[in-house]
Amino acid sequence: MNTLILLTLFLTISGSLSKPSHHDHGGFTVDLIHRDSPLSPLYNPTYSLTDRLQNAFRRSMSRAFHLSKTSVFASKMEADIFGIPGEYIMNIQIGTPPVQVLGIADTGSDLTWAQCEPCKNCYKQVGPPLLVPTSSSTYHAQSCQSKACEALEDNHVSCDSQNICQYKMSYGDRSYSTGDLAMDTFWFGQTSFKHVVFGCGHDNNATFNENISGIIGLGGGPLSIINQLNPVIQGKFSYCLISQFNDTTSNQTSKIHFGDGVNISGPSVVSTPLVKKAPSTYYYVTLESVSVGIRDLSYKQSISKSGVNVEGNIIVDSGTTLTYLPRELYSDLAAGLANAIWGVTAQDPNGILEVCYKDLNLSRVPTVTFRFTGADVVIPTVNMFLEVEKGVSCLTIVPSDDLAIFGNLLQVNFMVGFDLVNQKVSFMPTDCTKCTSL
Repeated sequence: MNTLILLTLFLTISGSLSKPSHHDHGGFTVDLIHRDSPLSPLYNPTYSLTDRLQNAFRRSMSRAFHLSKTSVFASKMEADIFGIPGEYIMNIQIGTPPVQVLGIADTGSDLTWAQCEPCKNCYKQVGPPLLVPTSSSTYHAQSCQSKACEALEDNHVSCDSQNICQYKMSYGDRSYSTGDLAMDTFWFGQTSFKHVVFGCGHDNNATFNENISGIIGLGGGPLSIINQLNPVIQGKFSYCLISQFNDTTSNQTSKIHFGDGVNISGPSVVSTPLVKKAPSTYYYVTLESVSVGIRDLSYKQSISKSGVNVEGNIIVDSGTTLTYLPRELYSDLAAGLANAIWGVTAQDPNGILEVCYKDLNLSRVPTVTFRFTGADVVIPTVNMFLEVEKGVSCLTIVPSDDLAIFGNLLQVNFMVGFDLVNQKVSFMPTDCTKCTSL
């Protein structure tokens, strides 16, 4: 689907959105609950920190595999599939009267969907109830000729005998959701929006926790929540992620803010252009190099024959825990760190991470900077190395032969702001534990 058609569909769909009933010109804020937080319905108190880290890393591998399969890169990556990947949960409501929906917040998906009655085939859900379309006075199924239906990619859409648009979303672990494309009222706290397009899933085979209703799509495509709310939030959203593997933050949540109202300005803010590429879901930026101390390591795979950087060579993703770099760049980074640290190497007990040290002294870790076009992002040392078991710390960056991903561990304690109108993403060092409402 070409850019002009996508733009037309986006303007048509977003133009049908009603202004929120409780409108705040500064936008609105929602909790981003990490799935391993004690505040999460997915939290398992019997898991040790090592267990939670191992599970998070395996989910990261699964997610990177899924994102690579749907990107322009031909995937060579193999991963043990570990359920539908995603790290943060959002609590919203859908319908009139509103019904609670607990969804995986996903910057790698566009369409929001939730399980609905009647259900031909549903995974077990014992948390929030399934949505019942006939119980919502504001529910409207979309026809096959609707603009919303046209916005779905050809391989994700079909038409039933009653002319109702059918969506189908599939994931890397053979999970899927199929059902009616519909519109209804969405509630974010006290703020409501009418005519939001979503998927009402009547046939779902997913490896979700039984407390999860579905997916909340925060990608860059026309049917994402971000673009559907554009008349109000003007294409802007930002989040501030706290560390979830630190006991001092166990009773706090990260925050995501939609619209204006977040002050991302000042001398510490850096911004880099977003690059439009297929699929439109992902937030592509251009990584030119990574520096270790004073040594600059170029992103060689992204340089064309003419010596110019190829744009959009990495995505910014809040749902992937680890950061993935091309193997050659990763090897140069690991060698640069080893030369500076001079530490005793160790093995990751889980066999996932490649660079680990015994009794690592973080003061010996050199400054590492991700040099995006126009934006040098200095990575805090505590974001780069995690203690995976007592006395063993491992680098949270891993090699990839496919899609490069700037993951959420490196984004901790940054205000990350997306502006889809001006096509840029900004980074500002921030103590996210103090962002009570953004």
